[in-house]
Amino acid sequence: MNFISSKNKKNNKTATAKKIPPVAAWKHYSKKQGAVNERVVRAKGENIVEVKDLTLSYEGSNVIENLSFNILSGDYLCVIGENGSGKSTLMHAILGLKKQTDGKIIFKSLKRTQIGVLPQQNPTQNDFPALVSEVVMSGCVNRSSRGPFLASGSKKLVFENLERLGITSLANRPFRDLSGGQKQRVLLARALCSAEKMLVLDEPVSGLDPKATADIYSLIADLNRKNGMTVLMVTHDIRAALCYSTKILRINKGSVFFGTTEEFKALPEAEAYIDRKDFPVDEPLYGDGGFRYGGN
Repeated sequence: MNFISSKNKKNNKTATAKKIPPVAAWKHYSKKQGAVNERVVRAKGENIVEVKDLTLSYEGSNVIENLSFNILSGDYLCVIGENGSGKSTLMHAILGLKKQTDGKIIFKSLKRTQIGVLPQQNPTQNDFPALVSEVVMSGCVNRSSRGPFLASGSKKLVFENLERLGITSLANRPFRDLSGGQKQRVLLARALCSAEKMLVLDEPVSGLDPKATADIYSLIADLNRKNGMTVLMVTHDIRAALCYSTKILRINKGSVFFGTTEEFKALPEAEAYIDRKDFPVDEPLYGDGGFRYGGN
């Protein structure tokens, strides 16, 4: 395969929730469990995305109204909520793929070209007629200012991310021939080629088996905790959100919560997940997964 490179080179009240003291949440944890949760507590980073009084519509009806929240560098923010609440619509608006009806999305010290995106899987993706290395290479386009020509160093970046995700041996295989878990790793490697500062994921483990699910969650957690990558993830998996995230944005029709994960755990609606003895939120979900970022 030949890689192309450059020669050298409204006035309504804002729908934010009141802050809830996290103290009540700790009654659910032992000292050991508390220590696990301490590892995701981090100092506030700089404000990189600010959403102010945002209203979004879908097929003529408002799905989100007067929503305000912000994303700090180093956040692991999970967006949860019922079907049809506007989670994916919000993600598309942040990415510039959806125009807001009202309100603002303000980028501070972040450009959309510095965001890597892992969208939901779809049949078209699964049959994409390209080699794995070509799929991953397409993620480097955002880094180039030379139109269709890729910046120097793109090939090196591709193989760094292939190695990072443990899929170097797949580089010359057709993407369509891979398993679901392998495809998702390839698409994550592609997203990482774009993600200079922020990674956006829409239901990243949908349709994957438990082993592949654990692999993806482990990778994302390590990228956030060890490498400081800001993560915005839309998910239906509330247990995973409670285990891995630092902040939660829950949007349901007529109801919004935005705050730290510990604050969300203090809500009655979270107790059903925290108190599950067969699936405790303080332990790695689905087992260890057998794979860690960087080969650890």
